[in-house]
Amino acid sequence: MTELPSSPVKRPRENNKLNGSTVTEGNIKMYKRDPAHRIYKTNVSFGRLKVEGSVLETLYKFKSGLYKSPVYEDMGFEKLKERLVAIGYPKEINEFKYDPAFPCRGLWFDRQFGTLLKVDCYGNVLVAVHGFRFMKSWEIGKMYPNKYVQLDENRIYVLNTLFNIPETYMIACMIDFFITKKDYEQSDMGVRCGDLFMSYKSIFQDIRNSVDWVHYHGDMKDYTVQNLETFVHKDKRLPLFLERIRQHGQKTMIITNSDYKYTNKIMEYLLDFPEVSKVYYVVVDAKKPMFFKDGTILRKVDRATGSLSLGHHMGPLEQGCVYSGGSVDVISELVGAKGKDVLYVGDHIFGDILKSKKERGWRTFLVVPEMAQELKVWTEQKSLFDQIETLECEMADSFRNLDSSTRDVPDISKYKKEMMETVHKLDLSYGMLGSIFRSGSRQTFFSAQVQRYADLYTSNLLSLLHYPFTYMFRAPSMLMPHESTVDHDLTYAAEDGDTSLGLRQRPKDFDIETPTKIMRQNNVPHLHANMPCKVTHYHDEDEDSDEDSSSAMSDKSA
Repeated sequence: MTELPSSPVKRPRENNKLNGSTVTEGNIKMYKRDPAHRIYKTNVSFGRLKVEGSVLETLYKFKSGLYKSPVYEDMGFEKLKERLVAIGYPKEINEFKYDPAFPCRGLWFDRQFGTLLKVDCYGNVLVAVHGFRFMKSWEIGKMYPNKYVQLDENRIYVLNTLFNIPETYMIACMIDFFITKKDYEQSDMGVRCGDLFMSYKSIFQDIRNSVDWVHYHGDMKDYTVQNLETFVHKDKRLPLFLERIRQHGQKTMIITNSDYKYTNKIMEYLLDFPEVSKVYYVVVDAKKPMFFKDGTILRKVDRATGSLSLGHHMGPLEQGCVYSGGSVDVISELVGAKGKDVLYVGDHIFGDILKSKKERGWRTFLVVPEMAQELKVWTEQKSLFDQIETLECEMADSFRNLDSSTRDVPDISKYKKEMMETVHKLDLSYGMLGSIFRSGSRQTFFSAQVQRYADLYTSNLLSLLHYPFTYMFRAPSMLMPHESTVDHDLTYAAEDGDTSLGLRQRPKDFDIETPTKIMRQNNVPHLHANMPCKVTHYHDEDEDSDEDSSSAMSDKSA
């Protein structure tokens, strides 16, 4: 399981204007950009991103257009219904209507019991839904001992991508349909009708195969191309963004699983230009996440006919040309980029971000369109967040001045009930299944993956327009609970028997001035380590340079 980083420093939310302005955080005044334009996360310096050699050159793989939600999801849901009916499912499912308020990204589907699960980073079940029925706590505990489930790929399917959203709703629709239909008898692992048994696993597999068929063999892409204005969000700033990258001496790359024909149509629409030459390198049919391992044969695409060249392409990648397939090793070698030279942008937490980070060590930039809704709730529902903090304070006060000698247990049932009701109301502000990042005070598995694998994340790639290309992104300080709950102005008084203080400190009588004679007589270079007089290592990885590293290496202790 992925471990969740500790919580960031909590600071008072004062003067937090929605436009770029100076924000007061504690006693510190700091400039903040508009939340809609802001990029979040870790320490990344654009000025340090480069390929091997002296030429400053950043490669971006950018999202080639955001599909309009929920109309695109609705269309995908309709296509999925058609396919399921075509392979034999009851025609009654044609009556299903897509409801964008129900599904959210990052859920786990349990093939064994047919449940959609919202879990935290350790696999603890936060919310469980069977069909459309939200399971109660005792039901979850009965089905999942200790309300815990292990991430077993043979049993659990993680619905991580934007394309999984209509699929998630279809899973709920189909299971609800069969468990509530009078002709079918429900069991723990499926439904039975006479001699026919349909396991939840088989229902899911049919849905999963149908989704793939719709995307790869159906008319979904053709229908999208025929109705680009309806389904694809066109941002007039995109050509400007690409031009600014070019002016800054940096290069862009598209690495997409889509074929050349579809990619070219999308790019023509987004850029108002009949060429893809605004992008320096183009690779289609990438077959991610396979691209990040063995990959496939790299071939050149004939842009007139869309046909592929024979054999392996071995020459350098040329601007204005389109290539098919390949692998991360081949592409990196041909463009001269390694590891942290690349800033890779994607919206797929597993296929884009996790794989590029774990397999290659690339810098990663995750596009999370749901961030707009997340921030909207965060700003508009401030009263609910404040109410939760107030209830936490009142519960803490109930235990004031009590210790292990206390016999009377404070009655905090009122606070617990109010807390549950407030958290429930807050969750519904995001949608039926709540936020993709949290459930109450606990962060989700999706949230943990973002924190671990995404160096940067934002709602829209074009947020980069609001930052200089030499900007240094710095993450907020991440504190452990023993740090975030203890004020600096307090004094730590050691308990009797506490022998831990001073273990990592030298005794007062420690001989700092090492006797040179002893060292020479015993042929011992150093009797103890010397305190470093200069900076020898960097906590912010992007802050080092070849020059700094070489000077640090040459600075030997006396």
